Amino acid sequence: MSAARPGPAALASAMVVAIFLLLPLLAVVPISFTPARFLSMPTAAWSGIHYRQLIDNPDWGRSVLLSLRIGVVSSAIATALATLFALGIWMARPRLSALLVGLVLLPMVVPPIVSAMTLYFLLTGLSRLSGLVGYDTWLGVVLAHVVMIVPFVVVLVLVALSGVDRRIDLAARGFGATLGQRAWRVILPNIRFGVLMAGLLAFVLSWEEIGVTLFITSVNAITLPRLMWMGVHDNIDPAVAAVSVVLITVTTLALIGRMMLHRGSGNGNQDG
Repeated sequence: MSAARPGPAALASAMVVAIFLLLPLLAVVPISFTPARFLSMPTAAWSGIHYRQLIDNPDWGRSVLLSLRIGVVSSAIATALATLFALGIWMARPRLSALLVGLVLLPMVVPPIVSAMTLYFLLTGLSRLSGLVGYDTWLGVVLAHVVMIVPFVVVLVLVALSGVDRRIDLAARGFGATLGQRAWRVILPNIRFGVLMAGLLAFVLSWEEIGVTLFITSVNAITLPRLMWMGVHDNIDPAVAAVSVVLITVTTLALIGRMMLHRGSGNGNQDG
Protein backbone atom coordinates (compact mmCIF):
# COMPACT_ATOMS: atom_id res chain seq x y z
CA MET A 1 0.00 0.00 0.00
CA SER A 2 2.85 2.40 0.87
CA ALA A 3 4.50 1.80 -2.52
CA ALA A 4 1.53 3.43 -4.24
CA ARG A 5 1.99 6.70 -2.34
CA PRO A 6 3.81 9.53 -4.15
CA GLY A 7 7.37 10.15 -3.12
CA PRO A 8 8.94 13.43 -1.93
CA ALA A 9 9.92 14.42 -5.49
CA ALA A 10 6.36 13.99 -6.75
CA LEU A 11 4.94 15.95 -3.81
CA ALA A 12 7.47 18.74 -4.32
CA SER A 13 6.65 18.92 -8.02
CA ALA A 14 2.93 19.06 -7.24
CA MET A 15 3.51 21.89 -4.76
CA VAL A 16 5.54 23.87 -7.31
CA VAL A 17 2.82 23.48 -9.95
CA ALA A 18 0.10 24.44 -7.44
CA ILE A 19 1.99 27.58 -6.37
CA PHE A 20 2.61 28.51 -10.01
CA LEU A 21 -1.11 28.23 -10.76
CA LEU A 22 -2.24 30.03 -7.59
CA LEU A 23 0.14 33.01 -7.68
CA PRO A 24 -1.82 34.92 -10.37
CA LEU A 25 -4.98 34.50 -8.26
CA LEU A 26 -3.25 35.62 -5.06
CA ALA A 27 -1.83 38.70 -6.78
CA VAL A 28 -5.33 40.20 -6.95
CA VAL A 29 -5.58 40.27 -3.13
CA PRO A 30 -3.21 43.24 -2.48
CA ILE A 31 -4.57 45.03 -5.57
CA SER A 32 -8.06 44.94 -4.05
CA PHE A 33 -6.78 46.95 -1.04
CA THR A 34 -5.29 49.79 -3.06
CA PRO A 35 -6.51 53.29 -2.09
CA ALA A 36 -6.13 54.47 -5.70
CA ARG A 37 -8.97 54.77 -8.20
CA PHE A 38 -7.21 52.50 -10.68
CA LEU A 39 -5.74 48.99 -10.56
CA SER A 40 -2.39 49.20 -8.79
CA MET A 41 -0.40 47.68 -5.96
CA PRO A 42 -0.78 49.56 -2.66
CA THR A 43 2.45 51.40 -1.91
CA ALA A 44 2.04 52.66 1.65
CA ALA A 45 -1.45 52.53 3.13
CA TRP A 46 -3.97 49.79 2.46
CA SER A 47 -7.64 50.64 2.16
CA GLY A 48 -10.92 48.72 2.08
CA ILE A 49 -12.72 51.45 0.17
CA HIS A 50 -13.39 49.19 -2.82
CA TYR A 51 -14.97 46.53 -0.61
CA ARG A 52 -17.16 49.29 0.79
CA GLN A 53 -18.10 50.15 -2.78
CA LEU A 54 -19.43 46.63 -3.29
CA ILE A 55 -21.93 47.33 -0.48
CA ASP A 56 -22.75 50.94 -1.33
CA ASN A 57 -23.15 50.43 -5.08
CA PRO A 58 -26.48 48.62 -5.68
CA ASP A 59 -25.37 47.53 -9.15
CA TRP A 60 -23.13 44.84 -7.67
CA GLY A 61 -25.93 43.38 -5.56
CA ARG A 62 -28.36 43.37 -8.48
CA SER A 63 -25.85 41.70 -10.76
CA VAL A 64 -25.11 38.99 -8.17
CA LEU A 65 -28.81 38.25 -7.66
CA LEU A 66 -29.40 38.19 -11.41
CA SER A 67 -26.48 35.83 -11.99
CA LEU A 68 -27.75 33.56 -9.22
CA ARG A 69 -31.25 33.52 -10.71
CA ILE A 70 -29.97 32.83 -14.21
CA GLY A 71 -27.53 30.20 -12.97
CA VAL A 72 -30.11 28.28 -10.94
CA VAL A 73 -32.77 28.32 -13.66
CA SER A 74 -30.32 27.56 -16.46
CA SER A 75 -28.65 24.69 -14.61
CA ALA A 76 -32.01 23.18 -13.62
CA ILE A 77 -33.35 23.27 -17.19
CA ALA A 78 -30.08 22.10 -18.73
CA THR A 79 -29.70 19.22 -16.25
CA ALA A 80 -33.28 18.06 -16.80
CA LEU A 81 -33.01 18.20 -20.60
CA ALA A 82 -29.58 16.54 -20.68
CA THR A 83 -30.65 13.78 -18.28
CA LEU A 84 -33.77 13.00 -20.33
CA PHE A 85 -31.72 12.93 -23.53
CA ALA A 86 -28.99 10.73 -22.06
CA LEU A 87 -31.54 8.33 -20.56
CA GLY A 88 -33.29 8.07 -23.92
CA ILE A 89 -30.02 7.31 -25.69
CA TRP A 90 -28.97 4.77 -23.06
CA MET A 91 -32.29 2.96 -22.77
CA ALA A 92 -33.50 3.03 -26.40
CA ARG A 93 -30.09 2.73 -28.09
CA PRO A 94 -31.31 4.06 -31.46
CA ARG A 95 -29.29 3.43 -34.59
CA LEU A 96 -28.59 7.12 -35.01
CA SER A 97 -27.48 7.59 -31.40
CA ALA A 98 -23.99 8.72 -32.43
CA LEU A 99 -25.48 11.30 -34.80
CA LEU A 100 -27.91 12.54 -32.15
CA VAL A 101 -25.15 12.90 -29.57
CA GLY A 102 -23.00 14.71 -32.13
CA LEU A 103 -25.79 17.21 -32.86
CA VAL A 104 -26.27 17.91 -29.16
CA LEU A 105 -22.52 18.45 -28.71
CA LEU A 106 -22.30 20.97 -31.57
CA PRO A 107 -22.30 24.06 -29.29
CA MET A 108 -19.24 22.60 -27.61
CA VAL A 109 -17.39 22.28 -30.93
CA VAL A 110 -18.51 25.43 -32.71
CA PRO A 111 -16.40 28.55 -31.92
CA PRO A 112 -18.06 30.66 -29.20
CA ILE A 113 -18.24 33.70 -31.46
CA VAL A 114 -20.37 31.74 -33.95
CA SER A 115 -22.71 30.55 -31.20
CA ALA A 116 -22.92 34.09 -29.82
CA MET A 117 -23.89 35.57 -33.19
CA THR A 118 -26.44 32.81 -33.82
CA LEU A 119 -28.06 33.31 -30.42
CA TYR A 120 -28.05 37.07 -30.93
CA PHE A 121 -30.09 36.78 -34.13
CA LEU A 122 -32.36 34.19 -32.50
CA LEU A 123 -33.10 36.36 -29.47
CA THR A 124 -33.58 39.54 -31.49
CA GLY A 125 -36.12 37.61 -33.56
CA LEU A 126 -37.87 36.39 -30.43
CA SER A 127 -37.98 39.97 -29.14
CA ARG A 128 -40.43 40.82 -31.93
CA LEU A 129 -42.78 38.10 -30.68
CA SER A 130 -42.50 38.60 -26.94
CA GLY A 131 -40.78 41.02 -24.61
CA LEU A 132 -40.23 38.34 -21.97
CA VAL A 133 -37.87 36.04 -23.89
CA GLY A 134 -35.61 37.96 -26.19
CA TYR A 135 -32.62 40.23 -26.45
CA ASP A 136 -31.44 41.83 -23.20
CA THR A 137 -33.87 39.88 -20.99
CA TRP A 138 -32.97 37.49 -18.19
CA LEU A 139 -35.06 34.72 -19.73
CA GLY A 140 -33.24 35.28 -23.01
CA VAL A 141 -29.95 34.86 -21.18
CA VAL A 142 -31.30 31.67 -19.60
CA LEU A 143 -32.19 30.31 -23.04
CA ALA A 144 -28.73 31.12 -24.39
CA HIS A 145 -26.97 29.62 -21.37
CA VAL A 146 -29.03 26.42 -21.63
CA VAL A 147 -27.96 26.01 -25.24
CA MET A 148 -24.31 26.50 -24.31
CA ILE A 149 -24.13 24.27 -21.20
CA VAL A 150 -26.36 21.34 -22.21
CA PRO A 151 -23.52 19.59 -24.13
CA PHE A 152 -21.29 19.52 -21.05
CA VAL A 153 -24.10 18.13 -18.90
CA VAL A 154 -24.90 15.47 -21.53
CA VAL A 155 -21.28 14.29 -21.49
CA LEU A 156 -21.24 13.94 -17.69
CA VAL A 157 -24.57 12.12 -17.54
CA LEU A 158 -23.52 9.74 -20.34
CA VAL A 159 -20.30 9.03 -18.44
CA ALA A 160 -22.34 8.27 -15.32
CA LEU A 161 -24.64 5.98 -17.31
CA SER A 162 -21.67 4.12 -18.76
CA GLY A 163 -20.99 2.69 -15.29
CA VAL A 164 -24.52 1.34 -14.83
CA ASP A 165 -25.02 -2.38 -15.35
CA ARG A 166 -27.71 -2.91 -17.99
CA ARG A 167 -28.81 -6.11 -16.30
CA ILE A 168 -30.60 -4.15 -13.57
CA ASP A 169 -32.67 -2.43 -16.25
CA LEU A 170 -33.42 -5.77 -17.89
CA ALA A 171 -34.38 -7.24 -14.52
CA ALA A 172 -36.76 -4.35 -13.83
CA ARG A 173 -38.23 -4.76 -17.29
CA GLY A 174 -38.67 -8.48 -16.68
CA PHE A 175 -40.61 -7.76 -13.49
CA GLY A 176 -43.03 -5.62 -15.47
CA ALA A 177 -41.76 -2.13 -14.62
CA THR A 178 -42.89 0.58 -16.99
CA LEU A 179 -40.49 2.85 -18.86
CA GLY A 180 -41.00 5.65 -16.36
CA GLN A 181 -40.53 3.35 -13.36
CA ARG A 182 -37.32 1.94 -14.82
CA ALA A 183 -35.94 5.42 -15.45
CA TRP A 184 -37.08 7.03 -12.19
CA ARG A 185 -36.72 4.19 -9.67
CA VAL A 186 -33.96 2.03 -11.13
CA ILE A 187 -31.57 4.02 -13.32
CA LEU A 188 -31.67 7.51 -11.83
CA PRO A 189 -30.83 6.37 -8.27
CA ASN A 190 -27.68 4.76 -9.67
CA ILE A 191 -26.51 7.96 -11.38
CA ARG A 192 -27.78 10.55 -8.89
CA PHE A 193 -24.25 11.59 -7.91
CA GLY A 194 -23.28 12.08 -11.57
CA VAL A 195 -26.44 14.10 -12.23
CA LEU A 196 -25.74 16.22 -9.15
CA MET A 197 -22.19 16.93 -10.31
CA ALA A 198 -23.49 17.72 -13.80
CA GLY A 199 -25.96 20.21 -12.34
CA LEU A 200 -23.21 21.82 -10.28
CA LEU A 201 -21.02 22.14 -13.37
CA ALA A 202 -23.95 23.64 -15.28
CA PHE A 203 -24.41 26.28 -12.59
CA VAL A 204 -20.70 27.15 -12.62
CA LEU A 205 -20.65 27.42 -16.42
CA SER A 206 -23.71 29.67 -16.39
CA TRP A 207 -22.34 31.76 -13.52
CA GLU A 208 -19.06 32.55 -15.30
CA GLU A 209 -20.35 32.77 -18.91
CA ILE A 210 -19.32 36.07 -20.51
CA GLY A 211 -18.66 35.56 -24.24
CA VAL A 212 -22.24 34.89 -25.33
CA THR A 213 -23.69 37.18 -22.64
CA LEU A 214 -21.89 40.18 -24.12
CA PHE A 215 -23.69 39.64 -27.43
CA ILE A 216 -27.21 39.15 -26.08
CA THR A 217 -27.38 41.79 -23.32
CA SER A 218 -27.18 45.56 -23.27
CA VAL A 219 -28.40 47.56 -20.25
CA ASN A 220 -31.18 45.53 -18.62
CA ALA A 221 -29.68 42.07 -18.01
CA ILE A 222 -26.31 42.89 -16.44
CA THR A 223 -24.86 39.73 -14.93
CA LEU A 224 -21.91 39.74 -12.56
CA PRO A 225 -19.33 38.68 -15.20
CA ARG A 226 -20.63 41.38 -17.56
CA LEU A 227 -20.45 44.03 -14.83
CA MET A 228 -16.88 42.94 -14.03
CA TRP A 229 -16.00 43.12 -17.72
CA MET A 230 -17.47 46.62 -17.90
CA GLY A 231 -15.44 47.63 -14.85
CA VAL A 232 -12.21 46.48 -16.49
CA HIS A 233 -12.98 47.51 -20.06
CA ASP A 234 -14.53 50.92 -19.47
CA ASN A 235 -12.89 52.56 -16.45
CA ILE A 236 -10.54 50.00 -14.80
CA ASP A 237 -12.53 49.94 -11.57
CA PRO A 238 -10.52 48.42 -8.66
CA ALA A 239 -13.82 47.11 -7.25
CA VAL A 240 -13.40 44.32 -9.80
CA ALA A 241 -10.37 43.14 -7.83
CA ALA A 242 -12.38 43.28 -4.61
CA VAL A 243 -15.25 41.20 -6.01
CA SER A 244 -12.68 38.77 -7.42
CA VAL A 245 -11.23 38.25 -3.95
CA VAL A 246 -14.73 37.67 -2.57
CA LEU A 247 -15.46 35.07 -5.26
CA ILE A 248 -12.12 33.32 -4.68
CA THR A 249 -12.83 33.20 -0.93
CA VAL A 250 -16.34 31.82 -1.42
CA THR A 251 -15.06 29.19 -3.87
CA THR A 252 -12.27 28.15 -1.50
CA LEU A 253 -14.67 27.82 1.44
CA ALA A 254 -17.07 25.79 -0.72
CA LEU A 255 -14.27 23.41 -1.73
CA ILE A 256 -13.12 23.02 1.88
CA GLY A 257 -16.71 22.35 2.98
CA ARG A 258 -17.14 19.75 0.25
CA MET A 259 -13.89 18.03 1.28
CA MET A 260 -15.00 17.95 4.92
CA LEU A 261 -18.41 16.53 4.00
CA HIS A 262 -16.81 13.91 1.77
CA ARG A 263 -14.36 12.95 4.52
CA GLY A 264 -17.16 12.82 7.08
CA SER A 265 -19.31 10.60 4.88
CA GLY A 266 -16.32 8.35 4.20
CA ASN A 267 -15.62 7.95 7.91
CA GLY A 268 -19.30 7.25 8.54
CA ASN A 269 -19.31 4.50 5.93
CA GLN A 270 -16.21 2.93 7.46
CA ASP A 271 -17.73 3.02 10.95
CA GLY A 272 -20.91 1.45 9.62
